Amino acid sequence: MVKTLGYGAQPRAEYAVDPELSRGRLYPETDSPTRTPFQRDRDRIIHSAAFRRLKHKTQVFVYHEGDHFRTRLTHTIEVSQIARSLARALRLDEDLAECLALAHDLGHTPFGHEGEDVMHECMADYGGFDHNAQSLRIVTDLERRYAEFDGLNLAWETLEGLVKHNGPLTDRSGAPCGKLSHKGLPFAVSEYAKHQDLLLWSWPSAEAQVAALADDIAYDAHDLDDGLRAGLLSFEAMKDVPYLKRILDEVDGKYPGLEDARRIHEIGRRCITGMVEDVIAESISRINQLSPKKCGDIRDANGPVIAFSTEMAREERELKEFLFANLYRHESVLAVRKQVAKVVRDLFHAYFKAPERMPEPWCTGLNGESDEVVARRVCDFIAGMTDRYAIDEHRRLFDDTPELG
Repeated sequence: MVKTLGYGAQPRAEYAVDPELSRGRLYPETDSPTRTPFQRDRDRIIHSAAFRRLKHKTQVFVYHEGDHFRTRLTHTIEVSQIARSLARALRLDEDLAECLALAHDLGHTPFGHEGEDVMHECMADYGGFDHNAQSLRIVTDLERRYAEFDGLNLAWETLEGLVKHNGPLTDRSGAPCGKLSHKGLPFAVSEYAKHQDLLLWSWPSAEAQVAALADDIAYDAHDLDDGLRAGLLSFEAMKDVPYLKRILDEVDGKYPGLEDARRIHEIGRRCITGMVEDVIAESISRINQLSPKKCGDIRDANGPVIAFSTEMAREERELKEFLFANLYRHESVLAVRKQVAKVVRDLFHAYFKAPERMPEPWCTGLNGESDEVVARRVCDFIAGMTDRYAIDEHRRLFDDTPELG
């Protein structure tokens, strides 16, 4: 059993981000008398239109397939809960971790990763598409609610953690690194970098690393849960994955003959607990080894300090491979993906060819603009759609809208 720091409030660790030392906002604002900068950011995210739209965006199963499957919103809420739990155990700033968890998927297209793949395909000649970068674009530009600025004007630490959800984007010289080394920085990131330096070469704060791992833990467990409830995954197949087999054996040993619904839940909760406890133990070990004295030491480290152990990282990869092969590539899921891909692709080409087909203000001011500007406007419009709105728009423009139900 991992020894955490207890259930009560603990003093913030010296390596945690201190809201009183925030680097501030792009547009200076008077401090709130009742909230820290990160509590204020959290509230702005929750009240944004982009956050509300997540309730009608696909996680794995499209809306017509059932009311109890996860949506992008319920996934986000589960991520935020895990992020707060990890941050509390590691004495980090819980509000910043929660804030990043709540914002991490704001840029997702309708229809999940299939929508993202099609959008990237359509935008190949115009800078591509990346949902993490689109999240940054939403909170820095596309949310138009405030009188004094576009976007949500979030704190530097929030934007930094959001843009570096998957780690550093460049090396110290500014050259894109890792998966970006061949394709360059996403459009939204390179555009925003003209206005504010988010230290793209460094690791993000420990709070941001917590939010990123909470994302993995949440979707591993709840996609498994949804797949089992949908009948696309089986208990028998789970036995091929060592981590899942141990959990299944534990549940069946303690509760022989348990009904399937309860059996599935017991598996899911143990899946999350095992990963969370592993992250806490491994992260404490890494932090003790690094001995950071300030949050900047976390950013300057040679690698992440919030992580799975080597063994759990291997088992978590095996779980992802199991889900990919048996759930995400299941013939019924692929059949729906093919249908929704057509919806996104048709909409993009229709709006790009005739931008006036978009409602105001999306169609405003595009006369005489370059193809790049028009394509990005179309991309922003479609990426913000819910599944149902995308279907309705396709039905308005075309006579061959797929019947998903």
